[in-house]
Amino acid sequence: MTIDASKIATFRKQHQSDEPFVIPNPWDAGSARMLEGLGFQALATTSSGFAMTMGRRDYGVTRDQALAHGDLIARSVDIPVTADLENGFGLTPQDAAETIRLATETALCGGSIEDSTGDKAKPVIEDDVLAVERISAAVEAIHHAGRDFVLTARAEAFLYGIGEIDKIIARLNAFADAGADILYAPGLPDLDAVRTVCSSVSKPVNVLIIGELTKHSVEEFANAGAARLSIGGGLAWRAYATLADASAMLSTGKFDCLATDRDSAKTIGQSLL
Repeated sequence: MTIDASKIATFRKQHQSDEPFVIPNPWDAGSARMLEGLGFQALATTSSGFAMTMGRRDYGVTRDQALAHGDLIARSVDIPVTADLENGFGLTPQDAAETIRLATETALCGGSIEDSTGDKAKPVIEDDVLAVERISAAVEAIHHAGRDFVLTARAEAFLYGIGEIDKIIARLNAFADAGADILYAPGLPDLDAVRTVCSSVSKPVNVLIIGELTKHSVEEFANAGAARLSIGGGLAWRAYATLADASAMLSTGKFDCLATDRDSAKTIGQSLL
């Protein structure tokens, strides 16, 4: 398919600003349209949020489903969209390459490949050579596609509580050397860790805002060197939590939860125009 090259160029440029940009994560076309209408300049899909729309847990969707979802989100808005492509839906370099090849045939401006395994006993690829070969293969797939595509490489160890910052930095730098455009280590524990990672790598860094990091401002992340701030499944799970709370009230025979704030309803409606 043909994609507007200027949209991808805009997405690349967004990572070069002195101030990081917030890239929220919609879970369907409606939430994507709403976020665009509220003024956000780029979006990223969320694997956990999308999986929930299908009644599944995170990592419970197929490659075809994830790509179709990313394409739908990207076609629903006029701003750049990058996709959470999990581990490329397989552990080999060929798996990563095929996932990225297929992604370049969609309306997506970019996508991410992570080093998770799906194995609780060994949740992250331990073989450094294999981890880097997967990113190299993804980069090669982009070159063969004949169109630009912003590749984010993710080192997941901190999410599983097994991260050592020196090893994370070494892997991220290896990903950068392999050709990744954006580096991402979700689960960084605090602002000092963000600062250390950002100052130790050669490519722009995406920071996932969870846990302790929710206490900090965009300005603080700018001072720490972050280029992009993502929410992951945070917005989706907040929406689902609201649904759960409202449903619990309905189950008691009360309907207070249905009293919608008029201003909020108006904002939602206007954002979809």
